[in-house]
Amino acid sequence: MLMSFRWYGEKLDKIPLNYIRQIPGMRNVVSALYHIPVGEVWPLADIAELKEQIEAAGLLFQTVESVNVHEDIKLGLPSRDRYIANYCATLRNLAAAGVSVVCYNFMPVFDWTRTELAKVLNDGSTALAYNEQLIKGYSPEYLVEKMETDANGFELPGWEKERLSELKKLFAQYKAVDEEQLFANLGYFLQGVIPTAEECGIKLAIHPDDPPWPVFGLPRIVISRENLDRIISLVDSPSNGLTLCSGSLGANTANDIPAIFRHFGKLGKIHFAHVRNIKIHEPGIFEETAHKSDEASLDMYAIMKALHDTGFSGPLRSDHGRMIWGEEGRPGYGLYDRSLGAVYLNGLWDSIARETCGKER
Repeated sequence: MLMSFRWYGEKLDKIPLNYIRQIPGMRNVVSALYHIPVGEVWPLADIAELKEQIEAAGLLFQTVESVNVHEDIKLGLPSRDRYIANYCATLRNLAAAGVSVVCYNFMPVFDWTRTELAKVLNDGSTALAYNEQLIKGYSPEYLVEKMETDANGFELPGWEKERLSELKKLFAQYKAVDEEQLFANLGYFLQGVIPTAEECGIKLAIHPDDPPWPVFGLPRIVISRENLDRIISLVDSPSNGLTLCSGSLGANTANDIPAIFRHFGKLGKIHFAHVRNIKIHEPGIFEETAHKSDEASLDMYAIMKALHDTGFSGPLRSDHGRMIWGEEGRPGYGLYDRSLGAVYLNGLWDSIARETCGKER
């Protein structure tokens, strides 16, 4: 298991790399080129510069999150072939720089969705939260404005202004796209990029939809064990795999998260793991929490044991965190709580290794 930490680069992230390096057990930085418009080729020189910055701090750069998929590909428009060709060119450049895992998602219009970016929890910390009842009273335009206002001046991943400036047009286009069509469009994309990924030695890892149900009537397909099985069967390849995110899939109580991790771990299809906890109050209403919490809804021990027992050796990050100890920054992406989460998960891993193998692993 390769403990990892998401970082937005020197210009966009207030957390310096040397702080990340000081987190016990931290080895790998997950990053991306955020200045390149979605759908355009990532220049090798820019990737190399990012790699040099990370390695100069004594960390690895083997994982990218995310090379975002252009909306024309998700919609199945004629222009998608050009964007698929660009995606393949980006994969070749990433491989040339030593990147081996690329995370992406296939969520229409919106990336992860929350109704609050700083809900005050009982302990005084703040966290990302979602309330389906509130969403029902929002318009898509209002949600975009609210997310921007509440983001503390940071641009949120998946909520880029340029892409979301044409909401009415996008929603009109998606009226012709149901779940089956979205599956077909994903299959077309995978058939176009997986041969290049195989050639380059890159593992593509699709991220679950967050939350795992339709939002504003938009179709969502990366939501369950059954759908994940279908996705990996669209193109049978070691390069076609998953980013399993406990918090995303876990928002739906019908998803047995440890069982899902164990199932896909046995298949060797978990290329990247996001492990975080949430508290579900009722269907459609949840908030993110500390990893170790008596009030949380997911079993971190069972999730980590499923990964360990199935021989997981890929990158893993503690994913989102609360804002604690007065820290201010990008919602969900502070230093302190994500560091605590990483150390806690490393502790679970070490304990499980001692229980099962009699030694640390």
